[in-house]
Amino acid sequence: MTEHFLPELLAPAGGREQLEAAVIYGADAVYLGGSALSLRAKCRGFDGRELEQAVRYAHDAGVRVYYCLNALPFDTHMPFVERQLEALPDLGVDGLIAADPGVIHLSRKLCPSVELHFSTQAHSVNASAVEFWQEAGATRINLARELGRDAMENLIRRFPDMDFEVFVHGAMCLSLSGHCLLSAWANGRAANLGLCTQPCRFEYRGITLTVEEALRRDGPFLDITQGDDFSAVWAPMDLCLVRWLEDIVRMKPAALKLEGRTKSGGYVAQVTDVYCTALNLTVAPRGDASLSTDDFVTELFHTASRPLCSGFFLPERHVETMPEEFHPRPVVARIGESSGNGGWQVQVRSPWTADSDAALLLPGMRRPVLHAGSYTLENHRGEKADRLNPGTTGVLYCEEDRLRPGLYIRA
Repeated sequence: MTEHFLPELLAPAGGREQLEAAVIYGADAVYLGGSALSLRAKCRGFDGRELEQAVRYAHDAGVRVYYCLNALPFDTHMPFVERQLEALPDLGVDGLIAADPGVIHLSRKLCPSVELHFSTQAHSVNASAVEFWQEAGATRINLARELGRDAMENLIRRFPDMDFEVFVHGAMCLSLSGHCLLSAWANGRAANLGLCTQPCRFEYRGITLTVEEALRRDGPFLDITQGDDFSAVWAPMDLCLVRWLEDIVRMKPAALKLEGRTKSGGYVAQVTDVYCTALNLTVAPRGDASLSTDDFVTELFHTASRPLCSGFFLPERHVETMPEEFHPRPVVARIGESSGNGGWQVQVRSPWTADSDAALLLPGMRRPVLHAGSYTLENHRGEKADRLNPGTTGVLYCEEDRLRPGLYIRA
């Protein structure tokens, strides 16, 4: 077991709701960006006053904030980059996440007081690269997802004075550490400027592909024939390392990182909760004997849009199997403020019918059930409702006394 060492749990915050979800459900730190050049143009991000307020909110909760400027910008983007870098010290962010040598060079001139964290785009996979980044001023390096367990452990041990960050959950890029040209080629939107349309996730049809190696000539090692239906034939599986958290914690990385700045608040809440709870059990295994790694994986299936696997972490890839009879349940609502008459305002995310059991998502992987018939719903007009629709607001009445703003409900 570990000597009560826990790495920082670093969660994504694509917007204000995701930021609040990460904080409420146990993140030690969040990473976020502005509306441009943070590699996630699809998420709104934080600019100006919003960023200042986000940092204050996180810091008031004891949560650190790392600002992403990890695009690979062209000369036309550099005036904007310079303005962003100059603003960071006054905003109070705890670190800058970058990858481009030009951005890194400018950061040491314009905001030397801000910790410099090297993004996965820097593709750090060997000791010489770590030494190079150290000389460039790095205080933390994100180890590339292409590394296996032994290679990660060797680098962490070899450089005890360097903080390392390990991705443990979320989408994996089809290309090398995100250096992909597919979106730029197909749609004129450059992935490395934060504009990726993720064409590797699109579904296609009409594909026939047979590949045979020239020397062996022992038949096709890849044979794809696509029928009439569309299929996401290029989409990689998602990374899921919750089963191996004890191994990872023993390596003593500085942080475990969750991917997902374009994901919803409900996604961030559930994934952060799983990894926070699982991390705490690595140092207090009898803290909740009712939870197992299978429970954590099953919980993550509620959020999964693609198969979950161990990526490159193990010598042979482990693919998770969804339990029989398991049916993923969507987040149906986020709890708002008390309505003042015994009810709670709810922001509806998915169709919610009052005749279904619901589960309140409490931090620590606690999931008390709101049984059908034990709660009632009202629509935005104050009328009792059998169903609330996505995008609307309503009111929930029930006897559960652990409701509070920012929590989510599944049904």
